[in-house]
This record gives sequence, C-alpha cells and structure tokens, in this order.
Amino acid sequence: MTEELQEIQVACLRMDDGLYAVDIMRIREIIRVPKLAPLPRALPFVEGVINLRGSVIPVVDLRKRFGLTAAENKDSARLLILSISGQPLALMVDEVTEMITIPLRDLKAPPRGVRIVGGEYMVGLCLVRDVPVMLLNIDALLTFQEKAQLGYLTPKGETTSTTKKSTAC
Repeated sequence: MTEELQEIQVACLRMDDGLYAVDIMRIREIIRVPKLAPLPRALPFVEGVINLRGSVIPVVDLRKRFGLTAAENKDSARLLILSISGQPLALMVDEVTEMITIPLRDLKAPPRGVRIVGGEYMVGLCLVRDVPVMLLNIDALLTFQEKAQLGYLTPKGETTSTTKKSTAC
C-alpha cells in the first residue's frame, strides 16, 4: 500500500510585504549573503556569483525577479542554495522567517485573473495564521532561455556543469 503525501514542509520567506514559501526538500542550505563577485553582462536579476566550498554558484535576487524595488536593509537577507536542472543556484531573499508544515488539503490553486507579485512563479497559496503565503515553483523561476544563458543547458537540452572547482579562492 502506497502512502500519499499529506503535508509539505516549507521555509517561509519575506520579500517586501509578501510572504512566500519554498519546499524544504528543494533547499540544500541557507546562508548569510557573502561578498558577491559581479558577472558582466548577466541577466538583470542575477546579482553575481559566490564561491561556496569550491563551487561557483550564480545568485538570483528574488526581489529583482519579482520586479520589486531594492531592499533598504539587507542585514537579514539570506541565500537559499537550491538546485535547478541539477545545478546549484542561490536565491537572495529578504529574510527566512520560519519552517512550517502545511497540510496539502490547505494548499489552494493560485488565483486566476489576479495580479500578484511573483504570481507566475506560484504553485499555490495557503493561509498561515490568517496570512496568505505563496508557495513558489522553483522550476519556473528561470525560463528555458535564462537557464541556457546561465549555462544550465546546452543547445541539445543537456545539463552542463557550472560548479567547476575554483583554485582562485
């Protein structure tokens, strides 16, 4: 007898005035924002790269991806290290607030016809202590072309390695 998934554990994130969540099974680690190395001619929402234990990882600013203004205070900002197309990616968020468990029955489909910041990247919506929280679809954060531009895909659709060991640092 197979057991169906009844609940999902998520990390809650604050971006501007909105609350978002990411499935913790997609997160490898959460770190403070280190010094970033700039990437010339990068996508507008790519802040640069970090060297994390010898792996060079692009950093996507979720605020910029969602079209939000820059944060005034970056002290609580964190990087979520996750994997997209088998390659590491760092998401810069304003703050990671808590880890919670959401019953799947409480997860609602994204509202249709309503413009929500980051709504095109949503899997669903739920209420946490009467506050709406949007569950992000990590795989939808980058388009096919953006993945290719970041080196996540070859022209044949195969993944490439962007995690070459760096001897410089």
